[in-house]
Amino acid sequence: MISYLRGIAIAIFKNLSNRFLLTLEVQGVGYEIQIPSRFVRQITLNEEVQVFTHQQVRDDFIILYGFSTAPERDLFRHLISVSGIGAQLAIVLIDTLGLTDLVQAIVTGNTKLLVKAPGVGKKTAERISLELKTKLAQWRQEAGVPTVSSPVAPSPQVQEDVEMTLLALGYEFEEIQQALSALSQDNLMLKNTSPEDWIRNAISWLSDNG
Repeated sequence: MISYLRGIAIAIFKNLSNRFLLTLEVQGVGYEIQIPSRFVRQITLNEEVQVFTHQQVRDDFIILYGFSTAPERDLFRHLISVSGIGAQLAIVLIDTLGLTDLVQAIVTGNTKLLVKAPGVGKKTAERISLELKTKLAQWRQEAGVPTVSSPVAPSPQVQEDVEMTLLALGYEFEEIQQALSALSQDNLMLKNTSPEDWIRNAISWLSDNG
């Protein structure tokens, strides 16, 4: 089992299945590694990068999955241990919610947050939480994954409307949360119960800070 690779990022491209592949050169050998889109944004081509890997052996080929940190890689391993959760769905969950929020959602049984990941339905979200909540609660402490505090935020209904609208417009969940967090610093906005105003201001903030 390859725990991690450190080398030069030669190329990043999408394959026919819309999956991001990194070509990493390590001592003259080029490794092809599937990585989450979150990781893509952290990589600079032709510079050294360390990739924490999970190796999956199929009947006819070997796949390497790569992550920016060991806890993220280990969370991926926990996710694929759940019945019905394959590698691609695990990557979608990590990509959509990120390490900290994903662990928090599983541990607290927040299925409404889990189903925001494309391809994850209510029953799948419930199964993930049921099978992993106790295990991840302990693992989170051991791995040093921070607990999510309860930030100041718009009402749940407004937040859900904003998230669903912006996700449909093609924004990523991480970006939407950053916009909501920034707008929530404004006390006048917090008192505003109009989803349309929140959506308009969130788009404006994302345009200025994208």
